[in-house]
Amino acid sequence: MDLQIVFVYCLCDDLLKALQHGEDPQCRVSDAEILTTALVAALYFGGNFKRTHEFLHEQGYLPRKLSSSRFVRRVHRCADLLMPLFHGLAGLGHELNVESLYIIDSFPLPVCDNIRIRRCRRYQGEAWRGYQSSKKRYFYGLKIHRLVTAQGQPVEFFLTPGADSDAKALKQYALDLPENATITGDKAYNDYGYEDLLQEAGLHLIPLRKKNSKRPLDPAVTYLMATARKAVETTGSLIERLLPKHIHTVTAAGFELKVGLFVLACSLNFVS
Repeated sequence: MDLQIVFVYCLCDDLLKALQHGEDPQCRVSDAEILTTALVAALYFGGNFKRTHEFLHEQGYLPRKLSSSRFVRRVHRCADLLMPLFHGLAGLGHELNVESLYIIDSFPLPVCDNIRIRRCRRYQGEAWRGYQSSKKRYFYGLKIHRLVTAQGQPVEFFLTPGADSDAKALKQYALDLPENATITGDKAYNDYGYEDLLQEAGLHLIPLRKKNSKRPLDPAVTYLMATARKAVETTGSLIERLLPKHIHTVTAAGFELKVGLFVLACSLNFVS
């Protein structure tokens, strides 16, 4: 744990220096320390900023301490720095993924229990009510869509309302991948027109096929793609393991920020 905390701080500090990030000289706590605290919270404390901040201060990692409200405001101010950090880690994932095989998938992020939907203030409306077919139940909240390497490291992710289908989300991926990369996923990602479009761009989308598919796959290819999908399922389990039973936030922006921190924490576990 000690080594990982130091690693996270060095990574954040080096990133800010590379970005030539400027800070107010009157700040008592640096942005690198803010980012480190937020990531350590996602790694070890279920996203609890207050407990993490107190722990790091008591253990001597942080010489100065902020109030809870000021710390949360500082975290939100640093939110734009999280994606450059994620992209830096994703670059390492691309280098290690010599097979150039990527897997896409999604899983639900309920923001509250179904019985509390009417009282939910973070999200309101039917757009946020989705259906989880694997468990045959409805949920209310977001879907997290992720693209991972063959080793399971996330290299792209984004959030959509729970009602959005995987087929609709497929076209929202940036897919900034090496040439001739192969992308696979479950049967929900069958879109022949989009497959042809990606083929022209030098990418190969080969999802698992439905029984009545007009483009059936060879049984050997089906087996290989189904085996590769285990990597994204494992990554989903790793992210869910970091998630607390209930993500405590007041606003939708705060909820989405913490979800991003958990995905980033999962990426850190692949390189640290």
